[in-house]
Amino acid sequence: MVCAAMLILDVLSPLLLLSILLPSYGCRAADIPEDATSEFSVRLYHQLQAAGEQDNIIFSPLSVAMALGMVELGARGASLEEIRQVVGFSHLLPGVEFSLLQNLTAALSDDDSHYVIRFANSLFLQEGVTFNPEFLHLVRKYFQADVETVDFSESAAVAEQINNWVENHTESKIRELLSAEDFTSATRLTLVNAVYFRGSWKNQFRPENTRTFSFSRDDGSEVQTLMMYQQGDFYYGEFSDGSQEAGGVYQVLEMPYEGEDMSMMIVLPRQEVPLASLEPIIKAPLLEEWANNVKRQKVEVYLPRFKVEQKIDLKSILQDLGIKHVFTSNADLSAMTDGKDLYIEKAVQKSYLEVTEEGAEGAVGSGMIALTRTLVLYPQVMADHPFFFVIRNRRTGSILFMGRVMTPEVIEPNDHDFDSM
Repeated sequence: MVCAAMLILDVLSPLLLLSILLPSYGCRAADIPEDATSEFSVRLYHQLQAAGEQDNIIFSPLSVAMALGMVELGARGASLEEIRQVVGFSHLLPGVEFSLLQNLTAALSDDDSHYVIRFANSLFLQEGVTFNPEFLHLVRKYFQADVETVDFSESAAVAEQINNWVENHTESKIRELLSAEDFTSATRLTLVNAVYFRGSWKNQFRPENTRTFSFSRDDGSEVQTLMMYQQGDFYYGEFSDGSQEAGGVYQVLEMPYEGEDMSMMIVLPRQEVPLASLEPIIKAPLLEEWANNVKRQKVEVYLPRFKVEQKIDLKSILQDLGIKHVFTSNADLSAMTDGKDLYIEKAVQKSYLEVTEEGAEGAVGSGMIALTRTLVLYPQVMADHPFFFVIRNRRTGSILFMGRVMTPEVIEPNDHDFDSM
């Protein structure tokens, strides 16, 4: 999967932060320090939840943290402190967060890992503008960013150049990300962060066991979807918040990717309980409680194939969370250049996740066997209604992707893959 974060700093108009995520699988977690941004991740989720009651959600906290990290390198004063406070770095000595992000990405990019994950960062600078050499040095040091000069007044050519860069770093999954209208003659700097992430389930679903099944949405409607099935060893637990706020007992299933450093954790309320009843209790400590208390056991899993895609206005969300100065003319990004006229005008993240039998896009299967709830010998996770998920590092708790599925991949009766019940 891929995340790309892009920031465009203008003297008068935008800094555009674009993140594109194609989560496809896992990474290695050896020697990575404990993640400090879990609470920030959860707060981002709750902001997105409040904005769309019945919408799917997908975003990458890691991508947001990396993009803000590059901005933070150029920030001073209140602009710097707001980012550190909101992201969760205020308890660290100044500058330590950059080493943490550097160590995280270096370890995840280990060539010996069971996964494929590549981080690529680039700075596109306006020709003729002098940037602080120390800022450029630190961006190269901590984010291994390439540096190129462009003429933003040639907006069409610049858009094409950056689009090609993003496409090359996302295995051609993200095309035509930007247009000429995204740049003006006032644009001075574009920061691009791309992350390619791919892996496979440790226990893959067999495509011949996939068939159509009814998925009940929280608005009372039903859709037909391709439901994957397997019986295997997974991490599983049943939890309750001790009240009816979360609808009583709910299930947590953790499915490792090959190598087991990375996993997808699925949180499923009871069939009759809307996901909205469970979401208010989601907090960073609870994520750790789930991870620490699920036990490995044999489980019957029914999981829909799904694609989740979302474009997010990060500017308004980050402002609501307390990052305000960098989006106004009061921004202090003077560590980037001697001038104090840079600020962030726009912040957007676009994310995409596809989950299939293999764990990545590409598997196709039409139903061959009937699914049944009878003769249940093991715990059964039937994800035929909305659920919450995270893709996380099992050693550090670092969250690569977070979201929810309110509507999975819908199959119409006349679809080629449709197999009537």
